[in-house]
Amino acid sequence: MIIRYSIYLLLFCIFLYIFTRWFERSNIWMPRANFLATPEVVGLEYQDVLFDAEDGKRLHGWYVPCQTPIACLLFCHGNGGNISYRTESLRQFNSLNLNVFIFDYRGYGKSKGWLTEQGTYKDAQAAYQWLKTQEPSLPLYIFGRSLGANIAADLAAKVNAAGLIYESGFNSVQDLGEELFPFLPVRWITKYKYNALDKIKRINMPLMVIHSPDDEIAPFHHSKKAFDAAIEPKQFRQIAGGHNDGFLLSEKEYLKELSTFINKNLTSFE
Repeated sequence: MIIRYSIYLLLFCIFLYIFTRWFERSNIWMPRANFLATPEVVGLEYQDVLFDAEDGKRLHGWYVPCQTPIACLLFCHGNGGNISYRTESLRQFNSLNLNVFIFDYRGYGKSKGWLTEQGTYKDAQAAYQWLKTQEPSLPLYIFGRSLGANIAADLAAKVNAAGLIYESGFNSVQDLGEELFPFLPVRWITKYKYNALDKIKRINMPLMVIHSPDDEIAPFHHSKKAFDAAIEPKQFRQIAGGHNDGFLLSEKEYLKELSTFINKNLTSFE
């Protein structure tokens, strides 16, 4: 009888572990393989780019140049869909005279490989190196939205750039999980960290934090805490709207603030 119960307990523990890993992965990453559109839908020309991460994973992105660029922007997107879900953002950045490189993490869109936290960091580093080589004479900004903000923060702690634009991020998977599931020992059972708060303390470049108090996914106070932890120079800009539409609902003011930040820090990049 004791042996039988021990087997049942072991099977339950195995099931719980597998379920926890599946639940965690399915909520952190929501990749899509199929493309909804290309930048042509918003009137932009683009170049398909294939490049390799440090560990050999073949990645895909779009390089979207503008007519009279003042800088380049590396776009780290959020956890859902793929690069084809971000055409409106490409339109916005193009209107600011930015050459934009948006890429898919491994497992998203046409990018190959199995998703891991460290893998997404490597993907961002490879995209940064590609863009830096493509346009070495132009200032380079790092932009991240939602999960992409956490990935961008990791990159910004390791490389040189004219500035980091950190939009609608969260402090860490553990911090967010504890707020969503206060009855669970989140820090014991989570595998992935995405600890942006730890990274942002070590960023040595101009920082712009953008968030909306109406955000229903990434709590507004996470960005406030991250901003307080960051060193100068830094600025915080509050927008209106939800997690996935604030940059559109607040577009006029949003683009004005971005333009001011970008133009102010054009000489920061060496």
